[in-house]
Amino acid sequence: MKQLLILSGKGGTGKTTIASAFVKLAEAKAYADCDVDAPNLHLISKWDTLPDKADYYGLPKAEIDNSLCTACGLCKQHCRFDAISSEDKYQVEPYSCEGCGVCAYICPTGAIKMNPSLDGEMTLYQDKEKVFSTAQLKMGSGTSGLLVTEVKKRMKTAAKAAEFAIIDGSPGIGCPVIASISGVDMVLVVSEPSISGISDMERIVNTAAKFGVKTAICINKYDTNLENSDKIIEFCKLNNLPFIGKIPFDSDAIKAVNNGKTIVDIDCISGRAVKELYGKTMDILLKTGGRA
Repeated sequence: MKQLLILSGKGGTGKTTIASAFVKLAEAKAYADCDVDAPNLHLISKWDTLPDKADYYGLPKAEIDNSLCTACGLCKQHCRFDAISSEDKYQVEPYSCEGCGVCAYICPTGAIKMNPSLDGEMTLYQDKEKVFSTAQLKMGSGTSGLLVTEVKKRMKTAAKAAEFAIIDGSPGIGCPVIASISGVDMVLVVSEPSISGISDMERIVNTAAKFGVKTAICINKYDTNLENSDKIIEFCKLNNLPFIGKIPFDSDAIKAVNNGKTIVDIDCISGRAVKELYGKTMDILLKTGGRA
């Protein structure tokens, strides 16, 4: 299964708008939303079947049994995350606990147990033709990278016959992005012509390079700052990166998304640009070495 990952380096560049258009143009048999902190690809994905939902358990959380606790203070002393308080009694703040287990290991009376922590929900849509995997991490929970790995695993398991998959990634360069990049064949970076957009584009390009993944660049809303758009194109030339297209600002794109449609469902300038962008992306992807 060849996998195309769409990233942005920062939020708000139009990554999901382009990803949803690619899903429609490819008539994708397998796709996933790996932005587990704020998934939204499902808002444009129309399904007649009910999804299969499953609980996601991240790292376990510590819990203190006060009937066994002798208030020796060793747990609080050794907790590097300041997750243990001792005002009225010794107790663990679950949002601060990182699940490392040091407190349970050091406790002389066995008063601390590591219990499973329900940190999110995984959702899998599927019918006879296609599969869509996504998930929602609980607010304040960690292990987003592990959840992304599970989202991709569920997609691949359910769509074994699919030859191609599209993955909508998270903004930034953190754990969920790194987990998204792992194992993919190509990364398409959606940049924007702003100072922060250029900076974050450079960061995500450097991150993808460490994985040895083929990376291409496009610019969304390029005509909002032509000077910065030229800087992005020049960056691609200097770093030998494929620059595959520019998408103009289009108020009709906003109307389409607000109506639950992709920008290729209507006749608009951004949709026409994305169709051309899709063709160039697929040309590059088909030339890359596949992964099992």
